[in-house]
Amino acid sequence: MQKLAEGKTKIIYDLGDGTVEIVSKDDITAGDGFQHDVITGKAELATRTTANVFELLNRSGIATHFIKRLDSLRLLCKRCQMIPLEVVIRGTATGSYLKRNPQASEGQDLDAPLPVEFFIKDDSRHDPIVTFGPKGWQLHPPKEPVSDENVIEEIESLLAPAEIEEITKITRRVFDVLFTAWARLDIKLVDLKLEFGRTDEGDLVVADVIDNDSWRIWPGGDKTRQLDKQVYRDTRDLENTRSRYVLVAELTDRFAEL
Repeated sequence: MQKLAEGKTKIIYDLGDGTVEIVSKDDITAGDGFQHDVITGKAELATRTTANVFELLNRSGIATHFIKRLDSLRLLCKRCQMIPLEVVIRGTATGSYLKRNPQASEGQDLDAPLPVEFFIKDDSRHDPIVTFGPKGWQLHPPKEPVSDENVIEEIESLLAPAEIEEITKITRRVFDVLFTAWARLDIKLVDLKLEFGRTDEGDLVVADVIDNDSWRIWPGGDKTRQLDKQVYRDTRDLENTRSRYVLVAELTDRFAEL
């Protein structure tokens, strides 16, 4: 197998037949890699959670790159040309959204259609947020209100307007499916980060992984009971973090019943 890429939490191998293996790692990071630890068993939990989520999305008719889980650490997926963006949808105001929108309050439910934001993947600049202009894309600091006065750089558009519209539509559909699934377990899906790619056939699909690093989830809507990666960001307590990842993997096993 040829190694295509290695990131902070996974390795991708090209199988040479239009498919790839995604192999999870036990690493956990935050703050653009400033925090970096290893949690024994996290790779298995991430693989299990991602498989459970993508199986649900596939059953719901959403186009993804996921084919099947091969074993406890490996996923078989369609090979994609990844789009270097993180796409974030929010149902509740928290985190960096409050810094960009100081008029919002912590825990405030956001009105439909839910906001979908695009961020360029660039750790050195903390993943700037993107606005779309007629002559190209403008990049802004991710933790400040977006304005014409704080443009970091203007770049050539990476997507056609129709593709931006399609990604926005798919992102809202994914959020709806997962929000409903979590709600049935009395857990509130607060926000969600997705990545997209194009298959060898040119199809635009949900790609990468969706695991406990990809969202905020609050049991009973209570932030103090959060089960997601924010616990690691806030405390760097590895055992406490691991226990939540175990619980989330077990809970997503129940998505098969939905």
